[in-house]
Amino acid sequence: MTSTDLDGLRAGDLETREAHLYGLLDRARDDGDPSAVASLHALVRDYGDYHRSLYTRAMNQAAVFAVADPPEDLREALLAALADTRYNCQAWAAMGCAAMGLREAVPQLVQLLDHPQWIVVDEAVKALGRLGDAGTVPALRPLLADEVDWVRLRAAEALAEIGGPEALEALWYEFEHRRFARIGHIASALAEFAPEVIPRLTAAADDPDPNRRYWAAVALGSTGDERVAPTLERLQAEDRGSTVFDGEVRAAAKKALRTLRRIQAAIAAREERRSA
Repeated sequence: MTSTDLDGLRAGDLETREAHLYGLLDRARDDGDPSAVASLHALVRDYGDYHRSLYTRAMNQAAVFAVADPPEDLREALLAALADTRYNCQAWAAMGCAAMGLREAVPQLVQLLDHPQWIVVDEAVKALGRLGDAGTVPALRPLLADEVDWVRLRAAEALAEIGGPEALEALWYEFEHRRFARIGHIASALAEFAPEVIPRLTAAADDPDPNRRYWAAVALGSTGDERVAPTLERLQAEDRGSTVFDGEVRAAAKKALRTLRRIQAAIAAREERRSA
């Protein structure tokens, strides 16, 4: 870290300082420049000395300068910013905690789930998913019933990222009880539990309820598992059921088959690149 790097974050008008920040981020990303990384860490550590705009822009790209085991002063600063209502950058502090794997932030992140600012809730949920603490499943589960659709989506994504039997059961409960007509977020999240969830979804594809068959088809296609193809092909050919929102099971199965093939093609291409 050089004095010039830090001076560029403090001196001049805000537009000039922001341009300097982006330069530091580029150097850290493209070259792994240790001086740039150290300056960005100083911004995080002494966040109160810098304009909020610089902090938020840096944290939007926290992965660029994140370290797997941050030093204690950096940890303390991230946790302090997470609780600092006056600085009002809690959402961006959550990004930093997630990027640097600060599991000690989990209790504070859980407390932020009922924050009045939507962006704080959004980033807290995403951070909890990334940190992967199974103990947060009970706190995230009620969000699957939230009246706001993006909250339900974020909660489902976080539970899928956390994984484990408790997260799976929370998602499966929503799949079975379907408190909302459209549960594509639940179907997508359940697909992340393949292959263990495939027998459940296959059984659901034979359920008398066409709504359940519809969402089972969506989830099966998203698993990318070849074993689900016969079930989807049968639904596409034979199922004339329709959902409460006039969606056709056969149409869902047709689309799911396309999704299945797309995922398989992407996996094959990735493996080919690795072996090249």
